[in-house]
Amino acid sequence: MMMPVLASRQLALPDQIVVAVYLVGIVAFGAYFLKRSRTVEGFAVGSRSMPGWALGLSILGTYLSSITFLAYASDAYKSDWNRFVFSLTIPIICVVAVLVFVPLYRRKLRITAYEYFEERFHPWARSYAGVSLVLIQIGRIGAVLYYVAMALSEFVGVRVHWIILVLGFAVIIYTVLGGIEGVVWTDVVQVFILVGGALACVGILLFSMPEGPGQIFSIGSARGKFGLGGWSLNLALPTFWVIFIYGIVENLKNFGVDQNYIQRYLAAKSSREARKALWTGGLIYVPVSALFLFIGTALFAYYSVHSGKLPVDYQTAKGADRIFPFFIVTELPAGVRGLLIAAILAAAMSTVDSSINSSATVCIVDFYKRYFRREASDRQSLMGMRIVTVVLGIIGTGAALLMIRAKSALDVWWNISAVFGGGMVGLFLLGILVRGAGHVSALCGVIVSIAMICWATFARSLPKGWTWLECPFHPHLTGLFGAAALILVGCVAAAILREDRGAPSRLNMEKELQK
Repeated sequence: MMMPVLASRQLALPDQIVVAVYLVGIVAFGAYFLKRSRTVEGFAVGSRSMPGWALGLSILGTYLSSITFLAYASDAYKSDWNRFVFSLTIPIICVVAVLVFVPLYRRKLRITAYEYFEERFHPWARSYAGVSLVLIQIGRIGAVLYYVAMALSEFVGVRVHWIILVLGFAVIIYTVLGGIEGVVWTDVVQVFILVGGALACVGILLFSMPEGPGQIFSIGSARGKFGLGGWSLNLALPTFWVIFIYGIVENLKNFGVDQNYIQRYLAAKSSREARKALWTGGLIYVPVSALFLFIGTALFAYYSVHSGKLPVDYQTAKGADRIFPFFIVTELPAGVRGLLIAAILAAAMSTVDSSINSSATVCIVDFYKRYFRREASDRQSLMGMRIVTVVLGIIGTGAALLMIRAKSALDVWWNISAVFGGGMVGLFLLGILVRGAGHVSALCGVIVSIAMICWATFARSLPKGWTWLECPFHPHLTGLFGAAALILVGCVAAAILREDRGAPSRLNMEKELQK
């Protein structure tokens, strides 16, 4: 199906073969696990029998989306290594996750993270977190598919819209068939392809400089390309501190309340393997993200000394988003070019499949079985998961089509994550840190948190006369404001109300865990 499309532009026969084999192989590989995903447990948590190293690489694959592969390179090309500050927060959160999240969830949960929210507070808290998770994942799917389609349009000369539709369809198929085991093991394959392709590209860039590899470092240093964004305390700009704060809040959300990651803790065959998965995925991401930022810096140095090779339309901010695909299609030899295209596809698929699978699990376990059909059989629930997988894949594909008009899809995704993730993090921390907080005080906190998030999100560029209402802080801090407001108001309400926290909810949870 893909061969005529691939032949329409500059791809040689070896590249076509590599990409075609990859697409067919990865869908078939995911379908292989169909027989292991015939129950809800098998589909959602792999029957709790998976090794930590594979789950860790799957966590890494979830992080290494086309956002990392393409947007990080583009950002480093346009500016500096500001995004690397986000990566530096991951080891800090990994320590918290090993000490708090893994033992808590392994002890308390059956399938989803949001069972804990019901136990700790009330069913509404479970629903609030579940809705937030699904909205975050739809935004993530949209951003990832957009970036990979934008890259592939450089290679095959096909409009971005059509590539988004084809890729969305392919991911939906193997995610529906393979469940979490299919997702994890295809992620393992995709991570090796992704990192291998990136290393090949770095090697070619290093030895393509007229004065040798050192020229990349000298040009990058002279132009401030290795900077981390500046040390100013101005919270209106994406400085080191703003990105650091964003990274702490975002990674608390990732490792603490994101079903993508928690599903992998639960799929591990032991707590020790779950911790191994967390350390594997979290720590390897730091040097790998630096690898992609280095590609962007190397591209800047390369085109600084080969300026005649870069068309005018690639010298704009929007054109810079396509600079890495342009280098691949114009400078890499046949075969290697196909490997890089397969790596870009791997980057997208390893994230989109995880987002779809985790969101479908939440929709069925936390909504369908909780509110609509509590006595649904395993067969009915599994069929529901497969149907919801298709629906969410279609919605995510639609979100990707909307991203085409965005000024920066990466910023759109980061803002979506900050908006919906901040409240989830705040609610979790309130439950962990404030013993006296019950569901009423938590609800007060959520209401104020939503109001704070709406202000930080929409109170920007207001008409004259309303500028006093504008939020003066960078959008990446929205999640921090939401979390802080929730915790503060929850603490005050708990002190005033002195409520008995969630005894009925805990009883419901105990009954559910005994099923």
